[in-house]
Amino acid sequence: MKKIELLAPAKDAQIAKSAINFGADAVYIGAEKFGARSKAGNSIREIEELISYAHQYSAKIYITLNTILTDKEIPEAQKLIYKLYDIGADAIIIQDIGLLEIDLPPISLHASTQMNNDSLEKILFLQDTGIKRVVLPREFSLEQIKEISSKTDIELEYFIHGALCVSYSGQCYMSCANGGRSANRGECAQPCRKTYTLLDENSNILIKDKYLLSLKDFNLSDNLLELLDAGVTSLKIEGRMKDEPYVKNVVAYYRKKLDYIFESSEYLKSSDGIVNFDFEPDLNKSFNRGFTKYFLFKREKNLINQDTPKALGEKIGTVVKIEKDKFTVKTDKTLSNGDGVCFFTKDKELKGTLINNVKENIITVQNISGIEPGTIIYRNFDIKFEKALKNSSTTRKIPAQITVEDGLILKITDGTNTVDVQIQQEFEKAQKEEGALNNIKKQLSKSGGGIFEITEVTINLKEIPFISINTLNEIRRELFAALQNLRIGNNTPKGEARVDNAKNYPIEELDYSANIHNKYAENFYLKHGCTIVEKALESTSAIKDKKLMTTKFCLKSHLGKCGSNKLNWSLIDEKKQKYKLIFNCQKCQMEIYSI
Repeated sequence: MKKIELLAPAKDAQIAKSAINFGADAVYIGAEKFGARSKAGNSIREIEELISYAHQYSAKIYITLNTILTDKEIPEAQKLIYKLYDIGADAIIIQDIGLLEIDLPPISLHASTQMNNDSLEKILFLQDTGIKRVVLPREFSLEQIKEISSKTDIELEYFIHGALCVSYSGQCYMSCANGGRSANRGECAQPCRKTYTLLDENSNILIKDKYLLSLKDFNLSDNLLELLDAGVTSLKIEGRMKDEPYVKNVVAYYRKKLDYIFESSEYLKSSDGIVNFDFEPDLNKSFNRGFTKYFLFKREKNLINQDTPKALGEKIGTVVKIEKDKFTVKTDKTLSNGDGVCFFTKDKELKGTLINNVKENIITVQNISGIEPGTIIYRNFDIKFEKALKNSSTTRKIPAQITVEDGLILKITDGTNTVDVQIQQEFEKAQKEEGALNNIKKQLSKSGGGIFEITEVTINLKEIPFISINTLNEIRRELFAALQNLRIGNNTPKGEARVDNAKNYPIEELDYSANIHNKYAENFYLKHGCTIVEKALESTSAIKDKKLMTTKFCLKSHLGKCGSNKLNWSLIDEKKQKYKLIFNCQKCQMEIYSI
């Protein structure tokens, strides 16, 4: 049986715990610094508590240190990694290859997608350096994943849901070039979610002021088994800045999908505990820009929504009548007071309003402005669904059994871990044995709000003692605590020293796209046969004529111009900054250059 991991994002420890409660097998989260999300840091104390919480379910906690670092920051990162190792973190996700040049504790290292793991040769090299896992590019097709899996022994992690970076990860420099906020340093200003004007070679406007680089969101919920059969062992949800309801809903949805797959396949989940949901998860109810499979099978059409980078929500229907502050909508959906709806005006401006009252298909809203017959209405906030999420009593329980033996030796087991506790206290023989026996079973069967669900209590006693309810509750709590602590201890990673057996790096000459920002990374590459012709773009202010983005998304393809002769197109952003487009048709890529 192959263990499969559902990997969830978390901005903070509270969201991480919710992700675990709702079915995540692992969570990735930022520490105090260097986590690629400058506004999502967490203290060592918070992470230590989270790790214990996760390990009781055999779930794992991965810490993101996936930014490029300066010379001064490398020793800081080294100290941080040692602290994280000491508190039991399961792995560190890194971008800066300079970290492989320093002394680190025996903790698993995962190569972030920011390392641009875009070829078999690179992944084989990383495998030889002792890195345990690579996060594959979102641009990879299913066939590419199969090839990587068949020719490597390294763990493969792949995104299945959430926002898509239009650029190959680690290869986007637009934010850094236009304002100094480096994506590789965790401060991306998201220029891809801004408007652009597309010009042809004669400066004629082809498209004006549209969101031409804003991709829809990834959704591979219908292709999970195909990914598992291709060799992916960790299925990753994007969204470390998302709120708690988003994480709960999306994790729950994929947990249910995977559990259904596992019922009739060779796969099983990598953590423990059965999740009992009291709501029906729905991906359409959480933030999304519309969904795409991107390049999993082939180049899809309509990869962007050029009218807005915001979430529209679920389509409700079309307005057929307007009256004062009311509209009548043709729909089979049920709306509620307090729902949020949005729509495009005739000028293609996205607007929204709240629903005040619903009477069949007649909807009274706070602001009717912009709504007219023919307007398509979307619901981007479902108040009933959000309340169900907020008030959810979803639980995650680990099945366990208790046995009571002569000498008042109590044994609790989850099937893998077993604890024996002997009760030293002496008890009188019960006058009513049947009632005393039932009472012992009843009290020991209660979960008491803990992580265990007692499925069976077996009592093998020659004489049945009388034990008070309070004492039985204390005994049960002692048993639970002992098993819980054993599980946490047994799930603490043992660690294995990394051994670097890598020979030469597959690329001989490295320019700024290698993101070498410190002497440690420089030394590493020199030792592995490279010539460094340029440091990271973050190390210099020279951006003229630089390639700022490489993307599999292509505007030429978007406009149906594949196969056309060389096109000298350009983009202009909201600040009137101009960029040159180069179409690398041999690799099926578009490149954006500064001018």
